[in-house]
Amino acid sequence: MYFIEKSKGPNPFKLFDYHLFFAILMLSAIGLIVLRSATANLTGGSSVLTKQIVFFAIGVFVALFISALDYKSFRYFAMVFYILSLILLIVVLFKGIGQEQWGSKSWLQVPFIGSFQPSELMKIGTIIFASIYFGKIKDGEKIAINALKAVIIFLLPLGLVFLQPDYGTALVFIFMFILMVFIAGIRYRYMIITAIASIPVFTFAWVFLLNAQRQARILVFLNPDLDPLGSGYHVKQLIKAIGSGQFFGKGLFQGIQTQLGGIPERDTDSIFAVIGEELGFIATFLIVALIFFIIIRSIYIAKKSRDSYGSFMAIGITGMLGFHFIENIGMSMGLLPVTGIPLPFISAGGSSMLTNFIAVGVLLSISMRRKRAIFNQK
Repeated sequence: MYFIEKSKGPNPFKLFDYHLFFAILMLSAIGLIVLRSATANLTGGSSVLTKQIVFFAIGVFVALFISALDYKSFRYFAMVFYILSLILLIVVLFKGIGQEQWGSKSWLQVPFIGSFQPSELMKIGTIIFASIYFGKIKDGEKIAINALKAVIIFLLPLGLVFLQPDYGTALVFIFMFILMVFIAGIRYRYMIITAIASIPVFTFAWVFLLNAQRQARILVFLNPDLDPLGSGYHVKQLIKAIGSGQFFGKGLFQGIQTQLGGIPERDTDSIFAVIGEELGFIATFLIVALIFFIIIRSIYIAKKSRDSYGSFMAIGITGMLGFHFIENIGMSMGLLPVTGIPLPFISAGGSSMLTNFIAVGVLLSISMRRKRAIFNQK
């Protein structure tokens, strides 16, 4: 087992990545401020903000706790974590809620906690477990067998998430997989063969497994203009709100679209539009700068990792956070299709907040051990 030396050796927190951690804290602080305004005239808004603050505090503690652990020890319980998360995804198909309100059964009702989205934890479980095999591929160890295992590890949750149906989250899994495959250096002919082989699978699913309603949802997802009173209207409202904020914004609690309910899901998926309207270009630029720094820092951690396992975990997390950032902001500006993708550390959502801080804890653990060994093996 790997453990932190207590009597000998340097303090591991001397190598703590304060730059990354404080960037995350700053982003989260902005999120709490904006969320206070976004929920001011929202039914149950105070409880939404309280829940967000509680999960923020829990998330910070969890991130610091995970950072104190040697990331190499994660591989010992990676399969258990993955399987438990997979079981929760199966339970969601039978006991899930959210179909009427959000269009997909993606949440479980948990006593004393409220709604919980298992697919969030599944992202972390998949990254930690799949990184074992991507690391072996990178090291040239049984490439074909390990590549097959990595594909299966991603396909299982992807299929279950697709059945909810939660297409936005499904895209997150696809993006993470493609990024990790690219870093692994798998030969392009294998990727082409896999892509060709998947065509009949998706064709069969489209024709025989999806009803007309679900087919329509996918088409609207790809082209919001097909539903001008639904998703299309949503996008137009977001663009209008962001543009009206101009350079300095209208001020907190002063946004017309925000306070009068013109922005759908303003506390979750559309919160970037709230920032644009009430705080203007200055705040949106600051947030994009923080996001850019977090992504660059995460890539740096992946590059400087002591081994392939840590590198792939870092790159998987980078892909997860990066896709969320890009898709949410792009959606809000009408550049990408509308999905139920939250803005990390800013959008309301306990399970999302906790998952993101778990990811930060893993990144910090990898970063703290990138320069020299501070752990002994016994």
